Amino acid sequence: MAEDASAPSSTRSPPFGQGLMKDCWWFAALSSEVAVGSLKRYEMLGEPVLIGRTRDGRAFGLRDICPHRAAPLSAGRLAEQAGEGPTIECPYHGWRFKPDGACAAIPSLTADQDFDVERIRVRSYPVRESQGLVFVWIASDPRQPPEPDHEPPVFPGVVGGKPKLVERMDFDAHMDHAVVGLMDPAHGPYVHKQWWWRTEHSMHEKAKAFEPREFGWAMARHAPSSNSRAYKILGGAPATEITFRLPGYRWEHIQVGEKQVLALTCLTPITENKTRITQIFWSDHWVFGLVKPFLRAGSKAFLKQDGDMVNLQNEGLRYDPALIWIDDADRQAKWYQQLKREWIRSRAEGRPFINPIKPETLRWRS
Repeated sequence: MAEDASAPSSTRSPPFGQGLMKDCWWFAALSSEVAVGSLKRYEMLGEPVLIGRTRDGRAFGLRDICPHRAAPLSAGRLAEQAGEGPTIECPYHGWRFKPDGACAAIPSLTADQDFDVERIRVRSYPVRESQGLVFVWIASDPRQPPEPDHEPPVFPGVVGGKPKLVERMDFDAHMDHAVVGLMDPAHGPYVHKQWWWRTEHSMHEKAKAFEPREFGWAMARHAPSSNSRAYKILGGAPATEITFRLPGYRWEHIQVGEKQVLALTCLTPITENKTRITQIFWSDHWVFGLVKPFLRAGSKAFLKQDGDMVNLQNEGLRYDPALIWIDDADRQAKWYQQLKREWIRSRAEGRPFINPIKPETLRWRS
């Protein structure tokens, strides 16, 4: 669907493969990776973000640039001075900043120099922790960032204690291309040719029911396809549901009797043209203790194959070609673009988000 040229520029979505969503929660790290007293540097949406944790366990986020001489604050230390509470001390000149971004002290000032240090601020980012995950809110207007108007997603199937497996890979791709590649149902037999998954010779027609969900959609719970051999190791009669939610979360929740498996994929833009893929698995199924080495190898193989295809795709994308979206195999790619447009318009117009997706059964061969 073409963008409405008559719409005000503030409500127009950037072309596919350009622009990144703001005023939303992006996955940053596992809670276990942000230790007490630590200062960790991340790049998110082209911004340097410091995520730290005070000694009382509170996570916080700041722009990782000292406003004095631009040194990374993450290279400093978490300080505790009488009357100041916890502060982040710059490694260059010792300027100290509170976790909310306000300057607490400039050590080089003399007692008779009248200077209001609290006028100086570092941009702060709201941080939330949920289910052992750290999320960062990136506002569209850094000068007047609004308070978050919704909370990070809560995922089903976070069971069995800490994650059983975590894998990461950075793709040289814009967020849009990473999302549609992840949700594409038709590339498996050609890109992922493992014997235990699918092959070109096992392709057959599929019909799956889809329904709208909060900020996204879901492939309604169903029995896995007969050519998806990996599910057989779970035994019983597994039933799976696959969900996508803006800005970049895809999860598959599998139930086998009373046991559960959750495979969560978080997509986080590092820059305009680089996206980090983080895959996290939870389960209380006994089989995970046996198959973890194989699961790790399989996850790495899938990510590498997708990454190799992204690099191959980039050879064509550098010529900025028009892309063709077909029904029904590319319908999820279309939905993602519709959701992103609605997100931008609803924020610009100050109204609630309206999910444009309707229940529908899609058919394709894979």
